[in-house]
Amino acid sequence: QLYLVESGGGLVQPGASLRLSCEVSGISLDHYAIGWFRQAPGKEREGVSCISRGGGDSDYADSVKDRFTISRDRGKNTVYLQMNSLKPEDTAVYYCAAMSFFVSSACYLNVEYKYWGQGTQVTVSS
Repeated sequence: QLYLVESGGGLVQPGASLRLSCEVSGISLDHYAIGWFRQAPGKEREGVSCISRGGGDSDYADSVKDRFTISRDRGKNTVYLQMNSLKPEDTAVYYCAAMSFFVSSACYLNVEYKYWGQGTQVTVSS
């Protein structure tokens, strides 16, 4: 059985940091790229960041570049999203998702991922 479980969300003030975790079970990170997506109320879901199954390649939405960093711990089968300098517009439910791409260095934010977690709420407000 495959599970993706997000954690680490919360309520923070603008400028603060949070680290989200995506614990994966039932699959190996060596076989799946992991993406972080978010959806704010009344808005479409958007891709935030992804990391390839090879682990050496990543991508970011323009809105989070230089503020967010994706990483993974193969031993813990967990992917992290470090979010710094948070802004009110970062408020959303954040989801992690898994997808197998043929090329080990590939990850994409504009495709539909196959497996999804349940999401964790991030609220940035003063």
